[in-house]
Order: sequence, then structure tokens, then C-alpha cells
Amino acid sequence: MAYWLMKSEPETYGWDDLVRDGRTMWDGVRNPAARLHLRSMKPGDEAFFYHSGAERAVVGIMRVSGEAEPDGADGAWAKVPVEPVRALGPVTLKAIKAEPRLATMELIRQSRLSVSPVREEEWRAILDLAGASKG
Repeated sequence: MAYWLMKSEPETYGWDDLVRDGRTMWDGVRNPAARLHLRSMKPGDEAFFYHSGAERAVVGIMRVSGEAEPDGADGAWAKVPVEPVRALGPVTLKAIKAEPRLATMELIRQSRLSVSPVREEEWRAILDLAGASKG
């Protein structure tokens, strides 16, 4: 299983929307690096749901529930189905930046990237910050 971080502005589509809907297609991503990450996702992978914008915090865990599919009229982009697993935190960007174990996390290194990989040790560190166990 791989781990990811996926960003969305809560005013556009937030954690509460995903919980209400039960699942959604994570679509509309128009960045070449993020597209590669979406295409790399496999069913069963897990991702942190990150509220961008003013909030800037990890707020939940979601699971990739299917293979990547073409997104957009030309099919050049990718989307993946996701479903909520559980709420977290929130674990703020400030807390993430203050945690030495997360110094090389893509969220910090490439802050504008909307979909990024998360190393297993980073996953555990964020769960620690959220007061959650790795279950």
C-alpha cells in the first residue's frame, strides 16, 4: 500500500462533503506531477485529506477505491475514486513544519503540489500528531 496527501479547498469540496457523499471522484487536477501521482495510485492506497486555503490542515484519511481513469474531454488528465476512512486532527501545516520527522515531506518541499506521495514514516508522524494510531 502507498500513502498520499491530496489537497482541496474546503469551500470547494471539503472533508464533510466526502463524508456526506460516501465517495467521490478526485478530479480536476491539472498539474503534470500530480497527474503522475494520481495515475500511480492503486485501490487500497490511503491518502490524507488536506484542507488548503485558509485552514491548511490534514483533516482526514481517505482510501483509493478504484483505478485511475481519464479526466477531461481529451483524456489527458487523471481522476481516482476515493472514500472516507476516518476524520483526523486537524494537524495544521504549522504543526507539520515544526515536526523534525516531516522536514523532507513533499507538502513542505513542493507546497503548491495538490497531490503528493507520503513516506510511511511521514504517515506515522502525522498520525502521531493527530493522536491517532496506525489502524
